[in-house]
Amino acid sequence: MAINRVVLVGRLTRDPELRRTTSDTPVVSFTLAIDGRPRHDGTPTPTSFIGCTAWSATATNVSKFCHKGSLVAVDGRLNQRTYNAKDGHKVSVVEVVAEQVQFLETKKEAALKSDNGSETPTPSGDNNSNSTNKADEPVEGIDSSDDDLPF
Repeated sequence: MAINRVVLVGRLTRDPELRRTTSDTPVVSFTLAIDGRPRHDGTPTPTSFIGCTAWSATATNVSKFCHKGSLVAVDGRLNQRTYNAKDGHKVSVVEVVAEQVQFLETKKEAALKSDNGSETPTPSGDNNSNSTNKADEPVEGIDSSDDDLPF
């Protein structure tokens, strides 16, 4: 049995555009920018840009509710496909087929971010326990060396 599962959290690099196949199935392609984990010495690692594709209702919702800069979580699978480019070269693409996309910011948080140009927590009068955007805060991890890992 093979496992093919991908879970990513990142921000859309541009507004998604909904298209339709010849059989009228909605499809949307988007790219997620995912910050790398800092190295042990604190220096940043490069940002990864991962191509994603969503189909049907998921595609419709992404195009309707997401925009450039939206913070989302994608749960899906890796897919590799090939095609012939216009110049005749064979092109291979590896992408994530998004089976679920979860929106991680409220419209209010996204509006505050775009108005201020930076991540701003929702005012403290909001009783929602998830009212601050913690996507860019460091996460405490388990202190272990690679020798301690079972794989």
